[in-house]
Amino acid sequence: MDDQNKNLILATALSFIVILVWFVLFPPPEPDTPLDATTTVDATASTGDIAVPAPQSDATGATAPEATASETADAPRIAIETARLSGSISLLGGRIDDLRLKDYRASLDEDADIVTMLSPVGSDAAYYALHGWAPGTGLEAAGVPDPNTLWNVEGNDTLSVGNEVTLQWSNATGQTFKRVISVDENYMFDVTQSVTNTADTAVRAAPYGMITRHGTPTDLKNFFILHEGAVAMANGELAETDWDDIPEAEVDPAWGRPAIVTRDVTEGWIGFSDHYWQSILIPTGVASFEQALTYAPRTDVFRAITRLPAQDIAPGATVSVTTQLFAGAKEWEAIRDYQDDGVEGFVDSIDWGWFFFLTKPIFWLLHEINVLIGNMGWSIIGLTLIIKAILFPLAYKSYVSMAKMKELQPQMEKLKEAAGDDKQKMQQGMMELYKKEKVNPAAGCLPILLQIPIFFSLYKVIFVTIELRHAPFFGPFQDLSAPDPTTILNLFGLLPVEAPDPNSIMALIFIGILPLLLGISMWLQQKLNPAPTDPTQQMIFAWMPWVFMFMLGSFASGLVVYWIANNTITFTQQYLIMRSQGYKPDLMGNIKSSFKKRTQTDSK
Repeated sequence: MDDQNKNLILATALSFIVILVWFVLFPPPEPDTPLDATTTVDATASTGDIAVPAPQSDATGATAPEATASETADAPRIAIETARLSGSISLLGGRIDDLRLKDYRASLDEDADIVTMLSPVGSDAAYYALHGWAPGTGLEAAGVPDPNTLWNVEGNDTLSVGNEVTLQWSNATGQTFKRVISVDENYMFDVTQSVTNTADTAVRAAPYGMITRHGTPTDLKNFFILHEGAVAMANGELAETDWDDIPEAEVDPAWGRPAIVTRDVTEGWIGFSDHYWQSILIPTGVASFEQALTYAPRTDVFRAITRLPAQDIAPGATVSVTTQLFAGAKEWEAIRDYQDDGVEGFVDSIDWGWFFFLTKPIFWLLHEINVLIGNMGWSIIGLTLIIKAILFPLAYKSYVSMAKMKELQPQMEKLKEAAGDDKQKMQQGMMELYKKEKVNPAAGCLPILLQIPIFFSLYKVIFVTIELRHAPFFGPFQDLSAPDPTTILNLFGLLPVEAPDPNSIMALIFIGILPLLLGISMWLQQKLNPAPTDPTQQMIFAWMPWVFMFMLGSFASGLVVYWIANNTITFTQQYLIMRSQGYKPDLMGNIKSSFKKRTQTDSK
């Protein structure tokens, strides 16, 4: 490998380091196309004579104050019980405000609690779904159910798959409101609201659905690679809004508070997204509806709202509308099935990032391999094999070119002697030699350049998707989404001692088995070629594997597994291809040479 080729590889490697450092120090914002925070329209634009509520109301037309913690705690409840969910619905307001995910635990500890998805008012982080009607012509605020309405149960008192529950409430003016709630085998609730008008005059009301969160989540990752906050789809346009962007939205005159509003949505959904969980409102069977993200500064409450068109209920008539509520884990397979059933773009509620054209197919392939193998660690290695097979034609050309460069070394030495200190003459002679021998000195860098976006895409997949959360490999590696848990402090997993916190300086120093294997694999890959003659390049190349070893030590262990597998396969490919081209890499000689040079340097 001549100096020019070494310079190119060196520049590429250094660029990779610079990109990693830059992304850590100066994270770019996630793509954020707000839901049109500046649009202002007449207060009756979407619901006829139904005015948007005042700021002190419940943001939907229900002017009653929020129920207190004690009132919520004392309210009667009906149970939610499925194979994957447990919880309850409060009859005070009919809130779905108590939901836990049976398949997931907060940590790997055997006695860890199952994950809590929704929590009632009065808990540390109240988070719940509420449905209702905003009053219009013929109805006063007291004539529609509000957050403090105590509902009655008709029939079944436990919500389970195949067993819906019905809530009923009647006002004093002849209208009966019903809410029929059902749930499927995963995380989707169907909430059908109906109004029967037994009065002599027509009335008008607008149905709504609302997800409320009191304050921002306490377990925010605050990492640039992950979107946390609101997520919405409106007429084919995906919008991701960070938590701190919602309070900074302009005050919408119709809502009277900071709000990001989209009107005339024909297909879409809106809700809140955490690292692995999300709650989403999905109106169904309506021509258009309104979406809003609002923030109440005085109470630090975030709301995601869907308000459907106003309904005219004639005397003796019944009208009904249905809104779906997804509340659960962001499992790709389940979300994809909901999308196939008609929820437009629902797979995009998972944060695929800027490189979605790579992250989506990479995850799909990883998922399918895992279905066959049943072990995510081996699936990552299988994915690496497939990626290397796809890139093999480029790798072959690269390694053939590198082998030819070795054959040209004697001629290059003669050119250097003839050119002397004339660098321009040297460069011209080398270019003529490359052209004559049909050698591309940059060919060795192309596979490395292609690995960079693949690396970042796989990093995104491993960090974001729930399928990697708590996914075991073998032995101590029981969570491929977390850093290597082994360290010299616990004798690399032999002692029941936790590794240092990944964010601490100790974790940077006391790395685990996987980062060590990564450094060794990079070092061995280097030894297929002699060390550069330039002292500066020689020093940089000598330190590079160990710098990467410490730098990637705190990354997700699944990503480090990929990088080790990639280095191992690259080493094997390069060695075999060089041998096929008549060049036998002196691996042991290069290893001994590096130690000899280091010993000589130390002795000086």
